[in-house]
This record gives sequence, structure tokens and C-alpha cells, in this order.
Amino acid sequence: MSGDLRMIKIALAEDSSFLAQSIINKLGLFDEFKVKFHALNGEDLLTKLKTDSNLDIILMDIQMPHLDGISATKIISQNYPHLKVIMLTVMDSGQDVYESIQAGALGYLIKESSPQEIYDGIVQTFEGGGVLSPSIALKAMKIIQDPTNINHENEVFGLSDRELQVLKQLTKGLNYKQIALNLIISPNTVRRHIENVYKKLDVSNKVEAVQKAYKYNLCN
Repeated sequence: MSGDLRMIKIALAEDSSFLAQSIINKLGLFDEFKVKFHALNGEDLLTKLKTDSNLDIILMDIQMPHLDGISATKIISQNYPHLKVIMLTVMDSGQDVYESIQAGALGYLIKESSPQEIYDGIVQTFEGGGVLSPSIALKAMKIIQDPTNINHENEVFGLSDRELQVLKQLTKGLNYKQIALNLIISPNTVRRHIENVYKKLDVSNKVEAVQKAYKYNLCN
């Protein structure tokens, strides 16, 4: 960042205190950033904005209780047009990308991004641009090329976004504990999602599920 730019004021919306602290630690590596506050969900964020909207960037999770990130982004875009929202999430489905951009988000990063990638994304957005993680950029391009296929995965088998994420993890050969760690959910929740995936795909084991995922291009 050039030396003449002022400090970038940031707010974080993240329901996991552990993940929030991890993100704040990443941001703390850069003197140009000041994290003004952390909100536990979209509703909490809107309440805090009523008191202090003197911000530049909001890093927004998607799946949060009370008010999700996409819904909160819509409200912020309407009521606080000076604020720039970057989605920072584990969710990377085409539908989430599409809805986030439609809601007014100017960037979309995954939580696995390195501190430098997050830094670059924030600075680019602050300076008037936008940012997409590489995997997200590919999904966005596919949506632009063929908007009719945004809900392709869901239309085929009725899989939810989270079930698609779990299925994608299965195709990588990961076990329940690894999937739970990657998606920040409990192993029991993973087990429940996998049971639902098997039922919807009409399969009885992991091998059949993975084969069907590749056959129907469910995890791109």
C-alpha cells in the first residue's frame, strides 16, 4: 500500500469466536488495518453499525444465526452505501457467489486465504476494485457464461449448499474429522449431512456417492 493512504477501518462479522480471533490475528500483521469491532452475526453487526458506521471494509461470513451474511449485505448496501463488503467464508458454491454479488458484495474470499491474500483483497477493494479467490473467480466466470446453471446442483438431487460442501470434501478422500475441521462443524453434523447426501443421491456408501458426484459434475 502506498504510504499516503490512511488506515483502513474494518469490522468483522463472524459467529465463531475462534475463527474471528484467527482472522483478527491475520489482520493484525498489517499496520494499515484497524479492526474496530467484531459482530457475532448479521443482526449484531447492524446494531453496532447504528452506533458506529465510520468504517471502510466489512469482512462478512455467510452462515450466521439470526441474520445471515447475504441478507445483512443487502441491508448494508441499501443503508450504508459507503461501506464495502467482502465475503470471507468457507462457503464457495456458485449460488452463494451469485447471491453475494447480487446483494452488493465487492469481494469474495475463502477463510483459508493467506494473510497476504486477505491483505491484497482488502486493499484492492478499498482502492475501488474488487477481489475473488481463484476458485471463486472460476465459479463466477461459469455463472456469467451460463446463468441458467446457477442452481444446477440443487435442481438435480435437491442437495443443500452444505450437503454439496460435504460431498466435495468426500471426493477429496477426507474422513469425518477432517471434513468437520475444514467446514468448522462437528463430526456428528458431518455424519448427519452424509446420511442425507446418501439418501438424496440414492447410494449406500462413500464410493457410490463420489462416483455419482463426478458423473453429474456436482462438485465443480
